[in-house]
Amino acid sequence: MDSGKDLAAEPSSAAASAPSRYESQKRRDWNTFGQFLRSQQPPADLHRCTSGHVLEFMRYLDQFGKTKVHLQGCVFYGQPEPPAPCTCPLRQAWGSLDALIGRLRAAYEEHGGSPETNPFASGEIRVYLREVKEFQAKARGVSFKKKKKSGAGKNDDHSTSSS
Repeated sequence: MDSGKDLAAEPSSAAASAPSRYESQKRRDWNTFGQFLRSQQPPADLHRCTSGHVLEFMRYLDQFGKTKVHLQGCVFYGQPEPPAPCTCPLRQAWGSLDALIGRLRAAYEEHGGSPETNPFASGEIRVYLREVKEFQAKARGVSFKKKKKSGAGKNDDHSTSSS
């Protein structure tokens, strides 16, 4: 098909030779996840990984986090801007994990994985991310308002995109 020729021709252009920030990050995340799987005992294959591997990966990444998450016993629990330091752990921020999973979900399918078997799209991952979001919000005293799934706002989006 012609689309194959177009894809082959793209790398010669200046724009295609420098991938977008998103594409670079997605490739870096995919490679990091692959390294994580290979370091497991026994090593796991990328296309046979499960949501359990994904959950382990997100927990592993917590050690590199930069977001202070106060534990329930901490005197600063629930305070958005505590007045002094504490010994509570640094973790990956919910938004960072959510973006990571989005990139890995796309990369999995780009590397031949089926959307039906995508471990990054599983219900377990969605539940874990929701729990992280809620816990971090409570720990910092921040409330997340749930967006309405129906109503005028949603209809307005559809009407503006079709015109």
